Amino acid sequence: MYWFLFLLFRFVLRRDVGSIGIADVLLLVLIADAAQNAMAGSYESITEGCLLVATIAGWNWLVDFATWRFASLRRVLEPQPLPLVRDGRLLRRNMRREFITVEELMSQLREHGLDSLEQVKAATMENDGQISVIRRDGASPPVPSARKHPPG
Repeated sequence: MYWFLFLLFRFVLRRDVGSIGIADVLLLVLIADAAQNAMAGSYESITEGCLLVATIAGWNWLVDFATWRFASLRRVLEPQPLPLVRDGRLLRRNMRREFITVEELMSQLREHGLDSLEQVKAATMENDGQISVIRRDGASPPVPSARKHPPG
């Protein structure tokens, strides 16, 4: 079961670090439960467990493909980017919708090298939960440490 899961995640379900969405988390939870049952002997054979895990992974792949291929489906299944700051002004209704406090937003802005709202042309919560920032002066903000890629 271990080798089946290893190969599945290595070759079929490849993702970049930091691009894991809610569907991917759900997939991991479902696969963990299905694999646990296969390893604990709840199934007649390990093949049944592998088949269930492969079916779950197949459905995940199919949904990913469908959202990539069809924009109308993507609009339904993936959240749209949500503006949080526009021209230095907080969009409190959008912040309330996502339960983002001013302190949390300011922390994210500081990670982008900004210390006041007046420096922000736009800040947007992307569909993966990350906050992207466009500065008023047009300079590129530093990449927050959690998003930096290793050299090479």
